Amino acid sequence: MKSGNGIKAAVVVLIMAGIVLLGVFGVPALNLASVADVRTGIDIQGGISVTLEPAEGANPTPQQLEAAKVVIERRLDSQNVFDRNVTIDTVGRRIYVEIPYKSQSNTESDLLASDYNAQKTVVDYIGRTANLTFRPYDETNTDADGKVLISDEILVEGARVADAGTAIENGAEVVTLKFDAEGARQFADATQRYLQKRIAIYMDEDLLTAPTVQSAITSGEAIITGDFTIEEASMLAAQIRSGTMPFRLVPSEMTQITPLLGSGALSVTIRAGLLAFLFVFLFMVIYYRLPGLIAMAALAGMIAATLVIMAGAQITLTLPGIAGIILSIGMSIDANVIIAERIREEMSAGRTVKASIDAGFKNAFTAIFDSNVTTLISAAVLYFLGSGPIKGFAVTLALGVILSFISAVTVSRIFLKAASGLKLGRSLGMYGVKASQGV
Repeated sequence: MKSGNGIKAAVVVLIMAGIVLLGVFGVPALNLASVADVRTGIDIQGGISVTLEPAEGANPTPQQLEAAKVVIERRLDSQNVFDRNVTIDTVGRRIYVEIPYKSQSNTESDLLASDYNAQKTVVDYIGRTANLTFRPYDETNTDADGKVLISDEILVEGARVADAGTAIENGAEVVTLKFDAEGARQFADATQRYLQKRIAIYMDEDLLTAPTVQSAITSGEAIITGDFTIEEASMLAAQIRSGTMPFRLVPSEMTQITPLLGSGALSVTIRAGLLAFLFVFLFMVIYYRLPGLIAMAALAGMIAATLVIMAGAQITLTLPGIAGIILSIGMSIDANVIIAERIREEMSAGRTVKASIDAGFKNAFTAIFDSNVTTLISAAVLYFLGSGPIKGFAVTLALGVILSFISAVTVSRIFLKAASGLKLGRSLGMYGVKASQGV
């Protein structure tokens, strides 16, 4: 085995081992869940149905209700909750939202005690108006209870925020803001006027922070500090990016949704997938020998990486989503079959093992690339034009296609080239080619 190829193979093995460890244990400190805690959809695990009504005093029009629905869907998209139903009752002026449970660690006994409260947090999140404002903060202007009153003067409105994200500042999670041109000008004027004074940042009527202005800020950027966790900072940034609700919504009723298919359907699907994997494994190894074995090892790594990404990003896994993963697995096998056949053709033509591997991957690349690109285009169309579980299918399909492409043309190649450096790996019989066919 040549040292260069061997080192590359060792690095890939370490990466795959790291992916497996991430899948089994997760990283709680970074809010990365394990595969066991992947969020499953309503069809598998059930969820809750929430009725959102306008807050007291609000009288929304049908157009405002539709605008609120769009914002809710954007916020759910930002949390990778694709398995949901958002409908409008224009007569009763209500919005109905069906969302899956936040995790699959629910039982009948602890459902209302634990996950119900977690879901209420999501309801508060999607129902808030998310109206960000920058206002003067006068500690001497208080009510009878000593609470600082909200100033009527708005220095900068949240609509002027062009983008929001998260970062770590002095070891703490913060929300970063970037203003548009007008917002940057207004913020620069405000920080100049209130130099050595405090400017408060409010989300609706909730005070987020009220820092003292140390100098005029002309960069058009600002941060929101607070005792944020990673999840809270990400949620706040997503709220700001998704836009402002035209009116405030409050949950009036929350009920459980029975799984449409049940967790048994997931178990059956997983068993069927494992059985199919076993049959494909046997076929690839018996027919393609060493390339088939390496292809299945790369495929196992691809499946593990897909599940780790879905668990870490908390992408809702539905049965259509599982179908997307299975379809991407089929594409990965197809790519490896094309590569193995090309390698065989080169060996039968009399080339050496090393030259056959290089030529096989080179000749197969265009067909594999074109196939994957067209599938990604289809996934993109489904994502942007579809909704709910269709988006979930598109996401898992696209993710699987990208990872399967990497596993087929990169991981498999590294392993094959490393194996070709061994005496056993240079045997034509390991590629299903008779010695009389090659050199």
